[in-house]
Amino acid sequence: MSKDKSSQEDEELPEPALGPMGFGILLGTAALYAVYVGVPIAFGGPASMRFLTGLSAFIPIAVYLAVAVVLAVRPRTSRWGAGLLIGLGIFTLLGGGICVGTLAAQTRA
Repeated sequence: MSKDKSSQEDEELPEPALGPMGFGILLGTAALYAVYVGVPIAFGGPASMRFLTGLSAFIPIAVYLAVAVVLAVRPRTSRWGAGLLIGLGIFTLLGGGICVGTLAAQTRA
């Protein structure tokens, strides 16, 4: 009987389906797209955007990256921070694809 209890204690509980890393990926990617796509659309399109031009366009990414690295370094929040860093990579890859697709579509027109 005690052997059954010890084997049950040794088994690890499964993690939740999303977990902190998955939640960080989803939240991070959505937040970056909200800043760089949603805000310009809400303010009337890219032509009326003045605060995300030039070097100031990198300020939200720098703040995001600093927060993600701090969270990734701390042991309690390392999975959350890793998810945010992966979300930054997904944002960069998808954003590059969207940009190239948009530019290719504009050159044909």
